[in-house]
Amino acid sequence: MPVYLLEKELIFPPPEHANEEGIVAVGGDLCPQRLLLAYRQGIFPWPARGYPLLWFSPDPRFALEPSRAHVSRSLRKVIRKGELRVTADTAFLDVIAACAAMPRPHQQGTWITRELRDGYLGLHELGYAHSIEAWRDDRLVGGLYGVALGRTFAGESMFASEPDASKIAFTTLLGHLVTWGFRVVDCQVHTEHLARFGATMWPRERFLSEWRSAVDEPSLMAPWSLTMTPEEALTRLKTPL
Repeated sequence: MPVYLLEKELIFPPPEHANEEGIVAVGGDLCPQRLLLAYRQGIFPWPARGYPLLWFSPDPRFALEPSRAHVSRSLRKVIRKGELRVTADTAFLDVIAACAAMPRPHQQGTWITRELRDGYLGLHELGYAHSIEAWRDDRLVGGLYGVALGRTFAGESMFASEPDASKIAFTTLLGHLVTWGFRVVDCQVHTEHLARFGATMWPRERFLSEWRSAVDEPSLMAPWSLTMTPEEALTRLKTPL
């Protein structure tokens, strides 16, 4: 199937038209308006060195229902120690910078380019992109960022400079997403890290059906205020059998 070439016009082909590699379109830019249009349709950007900007809708899609998320017994024990504090939307640029600097297995450099950072900063300023931060005292030790539209959350990247810090941040986010009635977390591609929370591979048809239903609900705009500690958020999530 041919891949659509984006130019200045803000438009995407249907995500169902992606090729076998999940690529919907190439080119265009990462302005906030184009990013919003992409996420509303269940499409996300993934820059790759040496290629034009790539836009994806993979089949299958790695995703998670917050209400079905679970937390391992070992992580629950760590969270109950209460050693880390978790906040939202207080250090957005610091979180992106830390994600970009985090070494990744089998990956040279980072896909978080300056253009990508600027695009998500624009989304944050518009109220759609969010950061979740884990702190030890006043030191940022873990976190993640993503985009929330309607009752969907598209996770983009996470980092940890201490063991379990990103997991604690994600657990705290999940507890709040359940409370707020969020229905889909887009994890994009498989990682063991997120599989442990219950994320699974969804056929594209199922993902887009769930996404389109949830994305049209009213959005909860930035800045987010977290009303639960990690320990309190934990009570909203299941323990695996």
